[in-house]
Amino acid sequence: MATKRHKPEEIVSKLRQVDVLVGQGQARIDAIRQIQVTEQTYYRWRKQYGGMGTDQLKELKRLQKENERLRRAVSDLTLDKLILTEAAKGKLLSPARRRSCIDLVRGKFDVSERCACRVLKQHRSTHRYVPKTRDDEDLLVRDMIELARQYGRYGYRRIAAMLRDAGWQLNDKRVERLWRREGLKVPVKQPRKGRLWLNDSSCIRLRPQRVDHVWSYDFVHHRTEDGRAYRTLNIIDEFSRECLAIRVKRKLNSTDVIDALTDLFIIRGVPAYIRSDNGPEFIADAVRQWIRAVGAQTAYIEPGSPWENGYCESFNARFRDELLNGEIFYNLKEAKIVIEEWRKHYNTKRPHSSLGYRPPAPESIIPMEVKMMMH
Repeated sequence: MATKRHKPEEIVSKLRQVDVLVGQGQARIDAIRQIQVTEQTYYRWRKQYGGMGTDQLKELKRLQKENERLRRAVSDLTLDKLILTEAAKGKLLSPARRRSCIDLVRGKFDVSERCACRVLKQHRSTHRYVPKTRDDEDLLVRDMIELARQYGRYGYRRIAAMLRDAGWQLNDKRVERLWRREGLKVPVKQPRKGRLWLNDSSCIRLRPQRVDHVWSYDFVHHRTEDGRAYRTLNIIDEFSRECLAIRVKRKLNSTDVIDALTDLFIIRGVPAYIRSDNGPEFIADAVRQWIRAVGAQTAYIEPGSPWENGYCESFNARFRDELLNGEIFYNLKEAKIVIEEWRKHYNTKRPHSSLGYRPPAPESIIPMEVKMMMH
């Protein structure tokens, strides 16, 4: 037979009953038997509740409940702090990261899904959602990795543009998600650029308005594998961003500048302006007079202000980053061939961010005479 569990009110009532019977002259042991408990139980009850009235008992129960509530609150806060400490290794910016973190926390602290989701601010339906992968995801990842391997200095936006050109129907966000998931390179953040507000007639205020309006050129220095130096003369159209020519020689002087410009003037015509820095090859009297004689104008930047020739400087940076820093040329002939192939790729295939991720001069619009000269 199961022993009845008495409520505190019943215990206090029985203790007062015993006191009344004893006051009437009855033996205590007989009074204890009359309330149908053992002597040990009576004295245990008396030690715990002896002398209490009903109001005092209610206050004791209230304090016990409040103490239990505070104990649970402290326990919950301690557990929440432990969960947040475990999850604070990095920012949980995506549902997938929160989902994996919740599984880790539940396995370590043996907490419920509801508790872990509440602490980490993840909706339970979001946690239970199973991501659906598309059937073409594996093929897309293979194509993306192949392009990233082929063009190691391209970011996900330029790779996304090349994938769309190849026939894929996708946006940049999908490529970015797969790009980060595969641990591929993320382009470094560019430094902030200050704006120039000049009151004079500096050539920085000369903006290209059309194709063949403003050309710019500059030199880039590099070395072959044997340590011997060589130079490249890079000529670009600032409006279309097209690289018109890259002349490669051990030494380049003003005569070589005139020679390179002559070939381009015959093929494309004479531009309105030619922008350059103040290098001796560009400010030579022979170059100035020849440019003036064919009907063009020079636009020299301020000395020590390469940012005024920003289009060409930007091209030089891409040229060095994507080609020169990753290639070893054993002789000058090899350098000429590889650089010319890269120039063709830059003009016809490489997506340019300032052109809406389109190449400067796709093969379909290159004039026929230019194709013949390239071959």
